Amino acid sequence: MIIGVVGKIAAGKTTVAKFFEEKGFCRVSCSDPLIDLLTHNVSNYSWIPELPEKAEPTRDRLIEFGKYLKDKYGGDILIRLAVDKKRHCRNIVIDGVRSREEVETIKRLGGKVIYVEARPEIRYERLMRRKAEKDKVIQSFEDFLKMDEEEEKLYHTTKLKDIADYVIVNEGTLEELRGKVEKIISEVVE
Repeated sequence: MIIGVVGKIAAGKTTVAKFFEEKGFCRVSCSDPLIDLLTHNVSNYSWIPELPEKAEPTRDRLIEFGKYLKDKYGGDILIRLAVDKKRHCRNIVIDGVRSREEVETIKRLGGKVIYVEARPEIRYERLMRRKAEKDKVIQSFEDFLKMDEEEEKLYHTTKLKDIADYVIVNEGTLEELRGKVEKIISEVVE
């Protein structure tokens, strides 16, 4: 079983994926293949489209290289690489699914897609709490809304909600979220 997790920044995608991982799923992020290719850490793949010049995987480089790969090899290249990386696993959860093509590829492979959502105010608070290196450019709620809007223009994330198999509203406690995820797991795992 392949599960794709999609949603806006700080909606809880990684947390949802980690709950699947706790239940035996192999967790992989859509950015993992990009990082692996840029750092030449490719021993877990049975094939690679091409090996770029070795480079530090900064957010900007990941976005740029990801766009290049999608343009050259198809919009689902990161899903194909992520599934290949975890090909020895029975069940895979893919964190950070971003596009309609990626969602459609997961479904074509017999998988299911979960859309995770939360109000902007809640997502901003989470972002400020997690203090990730890649989020340092966000200094205010206005910065957050601007970045959120830019990502929406780039990926049209909100439209993916309509084609997801499940929608999780993640505005409560961690235990409430765990309960919602476990209900989905019981439906998708034979």
